[in-house]
Amino acid sequence: MPAPIALVAQALLALTASAPAQGPIGYAIDLTDRAADRFKVTAWVSGLTPDNAVYQFAATAPGTYQVMDIGRFVRSFEAFDAAGKAVPVERVSVNQWKLGDAPRVRTIRYTIAETWDTKVDRHEVYLMCGTSMEQDHVLINPHAVIGYPTGMQGRPIRLRIKYPASWKVGTALQRDRGGAYPAKDYDHLVDSPILLGRLSQARTRVTGVPVEIYTYSKTDKIQSAQLLGAMDGMLQAAGRFLGKLPVDRYTFLYHFEDRPAGAWEHALSSEYVLQEGEFTDSLGRSVTDIAAHEFFHIVTPLNIHSEIIEHFNFVTPVPSQHLWLYEGTTEWAAHAMQLRSGLKSPEEYLQKIIQKMKIDQANFDSSYSLRELALTSYSDSGQAQYANIYMRGALTAGLLDIRLLELSEGARGLQDLIADLTRKYGQRRAFPEATLVDTLVA
Repeated sequence: MPAPIALVAQALLALTASAPAQGPIGYAIDLTDRAADRFKVTAWVSGLTPDNAVYQFAATAPGTYQVMDIGRFVRSFEAFDAAGKAVPVERVSVNQWKLGDAPRVRTIRYTIAETWDTKVDRHEVYLMCGTSMEQDHVLINPHAVIGYPTGMQGRPIRLRIKYPASWKVGTALQRDRGGAYPAKDYDHLVDSPILLGRLSQARTRVTGVPVEIYTYSKTDKIQSAQLLGAMDGMLQAAGRFLGKLPVDRYTFLYHFEDRPAGAWEHALSSEYVLQEGEFTDSLGRSVTDIAAHEFFHIVTPLNIHSEIIEHFNFVTPVPSQHLWLYEGTTEWAAHAMQLRSGLKSPEEYLQKIIQKMKIDQANFDSSYSLRELALTSYSDSGQAQYANIYMRGALTAGLLDIRLLELSEGARGLQDLIADLTRKYGQRRAFPEATLVDTLVA
């Protein structure tokens, strides 16, 4: 039978009083010595139990759809007790170090190589998802530098970074009064890339939301103000397309050098590794198209996602069958919102659609379904087909939009469905992975 309210309250108070305080894990990254291209990391922990006896590095990260095995880049790993005495550690797998006596451990120190300039036999980490360390800048994707004790993925984190005083810092993380960057948990930290160094900066607002741009340009040919000038129309169009941005801030991080790669989306930011050159109208349009896709990810998967995305598994890659929604629909929206705002003509939009059709037919397996592509995305066969999510995935979303408009006699399209799903689920509520289609047709 239900317990009386007073007894339940007493029990909760007793549990709260006896439970150890779960304070944040403190991390520090020292960037003052960059000669060896290695990050020097210190972690301060307390209250570890035998259940927390393994320190875990990421096998993959959200939105990358690739095996990374970040433990491959670790070069040294040590643990110490409160008196500074070494605690035995043992590497037990590619991404895991076992702490010999976990309850004694108070400090963990390790060095980890940057991914850009470190050769690996396979599973090369995408540049925009990795780390770069040079004399005038550093790119940090936190999953490629920081791990966590097992069982503590949900523990709050405070990150301190030591860097040259002349450097600027670009990140969606907000610095506290003590100079640290708090994150609510490991997932939040991983979702917050950091670009430091000789950066230019520009700001604007979209539906009242502050948007910042930070840019590293190796030869200073490209400045944040130029990028903002090219992108501002798209950003304002996105605001009109969505009604209001579903975030309270957003940060663009740009890295221009001689190594083109791509872009990676996050909840409150996105980062880009692109080829440097003279800033031209053509470059501005190209950057805008890429940014439009990444920016729209504030909707999918930030506000529309399954439990696989919400509770991400950094130990073992687990694919979601709804990659068509996260990437295909986003790619469609990136161009559709520019068409509907007048930034692109119907002819330009149709030319983009035709281009995607030709690439799909010429370069990919027509028998490979979008669902199969998603479920095999971490395998070699899936990776060979992966880029088609931006072609056939976007085409499929466009066809879905047309069909919805047909069925509703022009009253409702995919844009309206996205708005409905955002209101129904939002950032803190996941849809069931197995029943999304049932939800859509209900």
